[in-house]
Order: sequence, then structure tokens, then C-alpha cells
Amino acid sequence: MTNFGFILPGGTPRQQIEHAVLAEQAGWDGIFVFETAYGVDAWSLLSAMAAVTSRIRLGTMLTPLPWRRPWKLASQVATLDVISEGRAVLGVGLGAVDPALPRGGSDVIDRRQRAAMLDEGIDLIRELWRGGTSFNGDQYTYQGGEGSEAIIGGLRPVQKPIPVWAVGAWPRPRSMNRILRCDGVIPEYHLPDGRPATPTDQRELVAWLAERGRTDIEVLHEGETPADRAAALETVTPWIEAGATWWLEARWGGDQHGPEKMREISARLEAGPPRP
Repeated sequence: MTNFGFILPGGTPRQQIEHAVLAEQAGWDGIFVFETAYGVDAWSLLSAMAAVTSRIRLGTMLTPLPWRRPWKLASQVATLDVISEGRAVLGVGLGAVDPALPRGGSDVIDRRQRAAMLDEGIDLIRELWRGGTSFNGDQYTYQGGEGSEAIIGGLRPVQKPIPVWAVGAWPRPRSMNRILRCDGVIPEYHLPDGRPATPTDQRELVAWLAERGRTDIEVLHEGETPADRAAALETVTPWIEAGATWWLEARWGGDQHGPEKMREISARLEAGPPRP
């Protein structure tokens, strides 16, 4: 069965909360928000959404984990999971080095180091979610301190484990090997001549995972569909048949916070997901 999520491109906190309510009412399965250096705080926003919804999954698309303190992020995601009664999803990646995106002065630019921080960050976060109080690695060291077990005793995630979805560069083995330790893959296709990905490419990715015993990993595909259900089905069906377990509706571009974009998002949400 394929789930249908919606990535909100922007808006005020209140507008995005209203969109989450509308998404649940219209039958969408997930709402995702992006995380950046300065802007609407993703985890505060998602926790507010959790308080006014009851079914829809809530997560980031995505969190630049190497630019976050993993223990703080672990706390935020676990808190959301408790508030939402087990609906949190953590989507992570290296973090894009893009002049259009804000960054703090301590951001790591070297891709190799960010990859190492991403790998260790995932391990550290999961150790804390399991109730661990210490972690020693090459990139991170965490010590809970005296009385840490009592302090964290009130924060136990509902999901065991909370799903971690990570960006996987296909068909690059080092990046894809990270996915084998996660619960979902956000494909980033690196194909000959820079051609766009096709369902055949996704099918090959799914087969690669299956050969390594991971038929349980969520496979995401991001795209845009019209409100007309028949036309939308023409777009999503090939990807579903090729193994996508989540279709993520994304409508980037233009003024992402402007009134025209907000009307566009509301109309597409209200039309509902293109569920076969």
C-alpha cells in the first residue's frame, strides 16, 4: 500500500497548522515541513500540528543533521512522538551547501566530514531513544551526567524505533549502505548525463535493497500532481508500480509564503491524494 504525504513549502506557523488539519480531513497520510538555519522552527510547528490532528504522520523533509546537535534533535523528535502518540518521522540528509539557504558560521562544508557526522548522528540519536546515557564516537561524544536517567525518565518515544528516513544517493554504494541502517530512503538520483530519474531507476534501487534483505524500507518519491484525480493517477501510478511506498506531493518555486501559494496549497490539499 502506498501512502501519500504533502511537503509544505512555507507559510506562517498558523497557516501551516491549518494546512495540517486540512490535510488530515482530506485523507492525506503525512505532512512534512523543511528545516533550515533560521525560519519557522520545524519541531515546534510539528508539535503544534500534533495537538490538533489525530492520524496523520508528522515529520521533516528534511533535517540537515550534521548542522544540528544530535542530542537536542533527539529530544525534539521524541517529544513530538509522545505528543502525537507515535506519529513522528525524522527525515535526514547531509545539508545542502546552497547560497540560497541560510547557514550558521559553524557549519561544516566538507562533504566527507558531513557524511561521517550524519552516520554517527543517527547512531547517537537512536542510542538516546533506547534509553542510553552515553556515546563515544569519532564525531560526537555525549555523557548524560549524574542523575541523567532520572532526567530522561519522562521522555520515552512511543514508537520503537521512531522511523529515520535518510537521503540515499543512487547508485552510489557508500551512500546507499547508510540506507541499510535506516527505515526509509529519500532517493537522490545521480544518473548518466544528469538525466531525470524514471520508474525503472527506482525499480533498480528497490531491487538493490531487496538483494540485501531490506524489503521493509520505505521508498519515497517526490513530485507534483494536478487536483484532477484521473490526471494525478497517470503521474503516480508508474512510481507506485515501481515500488514507491510514499508519494510526497511537493510544490516548490515562486513566493513560498505568499497568498497565491497558500491558496494553491489549500486547493491541492482539499482535492485529496491521488490514491488508486
